[in-house]
Amino acid sequence: MWEDRIDPNAVVEIRARSICYLGAGTIGKTGFIAAELKKRGVKNALVVTGKGSHIKTGAWDKVKAALADEGVGYFLYDKVTPNPTVDQVDEAVAGGKSVGAGAVVAIGGGSPIDAGKVAAILLANPARSARDVCGLAFAPETAVPIVAVNLTHGTGTEVNRFAVVSIPENEFKPALAFECVYPAYSIDDPALMGKLPERQTVFVSVDAVNHVIEACTTTVASPYSIGLAREVVRLVAKYLPLAKKDPGDLRARYFLLYASMIAGIAFDNGLLHLTHALEHPLSGVKPELSHGSGLGIILPGIVKEIYPAKGEVLADVLSPIVPGLAGKANEAGSAAAGVRGWLTAVGIPENLRAEGFTAGDVAKLVNLAFTTPSLGVLLGLSPVEATREVVTRIYETAM
Repeated sequence: MWEDRIDPNAVVEIRARSICYLGAGTIGKTGFIAAELKKRGVKNALVVTGKGSHIKTGAWDKVKAALADEGVGYFLYDKVTPNPTVDQVDEAVAGGKSVGAGAVVAIGGGSPIDAGKVAAILLANPARSARDVCGLAFAPETAVPIVAVNLTHGTGTEVNRFAVVSIPENEFKPALAFECVYPAYSIDDPALMGKLPERQTVFVSVDAVNHVIEACTTTVASPYSIGLAREVVRLVAKYLPLAKKDPGDLRARYFLLYASMIAGIAFDNGLLHLTHALEHPLSGVKPELSHGSGLGIILPGIVKEIYPAKGEVLADVLSPIVPGLAGKANEAGSAAAGVRGWLTAVGIPENLRAEGFTAGDVAKLVNLAFTTPSLGVLLGLSPVEATREVVTRIYETAM
């Protein structure tokens, strides 16, 4: 068992810092949250959203009414796209500055919330730009308060210190981690998620699974991140088929959302490694690529590479989707094949060619993995040495 390899003398850090309200109807907590912002002296807020989900879900009606009831004004920026860019963040911040925004309310999935986190840094550091933050030109220590109203069950960004915003001219998609961007309050309301399309339901759920497969196998993984990982995989394996069958199944949405939330906590603790380090170049080059799809396509090749080093952990964590593994190094191929079979069954494309990539893209992707700001940190957390040869092999397998 993997427990036998845990050193009781090793000191690990356990994080769970945001206040998150989970359950159907928790969007009603926005009234309390708006009152708390007012107590902090917030007179106006920057509201960051995508182009439509905040309206379609009804979340904006609730948030707008809550802000109005407490006399908190706002500037609404509703232009965030999937894989948000530094230019979108700078544009949002300009709007926030125009009303003297003292907080950020981000409504949506990972893209609006991540963009909102970077915007919160810039509102507290007005001489800086989004390129400064995402290019790691400085290490921010302050941000205005952040409220996250989450509308998908995948990223976990509503409960952790991570954010992803792209620098398009370099095709860089860095993974940012700053203490100052933990949301003060978050809303995880499964009743807002019944209209998620099937493809998005699959992609965000697979994102959560990838988070924990990495978090339980990094060089800084702990019993906490490993235990959370096992539960996430179990829950997604059980409830994703139910949500696909009936998008309005509230119980299925609840447990997928809970799985996503604890996956966010898992990688806030155990961090990430190869899968995210190699996917970010994919959606940096092709912003239209769904992050969850890219992750799912490259995951089997990564499982094959790391299984000899982390077989006991992976045999346990993967057991709900790949039963019968014993954790032996010679199972690497069958473990990878089992993961690929499950991913294909839930709706992930079989290879990168299906997403428009070719073998000729491999060298560029490898270079981006090693040159994009912050991704070197993730590569350094891999349980096997992340050499260019290993990274090349993973991309080639995914082709």
